[in-house]
Amino acid sequence: MDLIETLTGVPGMLRPFKAYLREAGLAPGDQVAYYGCPGTCTPFIELLGFAVRDLPVEQVYVPYADETAAKAIRPVGGVGMQVSGGVVRVDPKVIVLMGGLAMPGVPVTKETVQAVVGAHAGAKVVGVCFMQMFEKAGWLDTFDFDLVIDAALDPVRVWR
Repeated sequence: MDLIETLTGVPGMLRPFKAYLREAGLAPGDQVAYYGCPGTCTPFIELLGFAVRDLPVEQVYVPYADETAAKAIRPVGGVGMQVSGGVVRVDPKVIVLMGGLAMPGVPVTKETVQAVVGAHAGAKVVGVCFMQMFEKAGWLDTFDFDLVIDAALDPVRVWR
């Protein structure tokens, strides 16, 4: 993979994601499935989902790599996009792997995620992480990413 641009802030994370999905040749109703850690990845998934809310795609959240627990991501008036509803089928055209899955101590292995991704032959794979998590965990050599967005939360300033 080659570095194509360096951006800043939340728009720097969201705009290339939306541009990628726009260019991905998705048909109305095609599915984008986000795989991530409950709690920590969920707000970022909802933020990514909000950025693409005007695209005619179905969005699904998969906790860790457990597709039996997949839930829809839907608009909630006056709030944004939220994970909601009961279990839904998973048939992604685009798989979004969140960097939280690659963090130490997470109860999912790289091999488990690899098997889930492999079960969806033909799906494009996007990675969204912070602080070079995919690189640090060796995932860049494991997954055939079509796009990686690596954001930084540095510095984090706290005043009191």
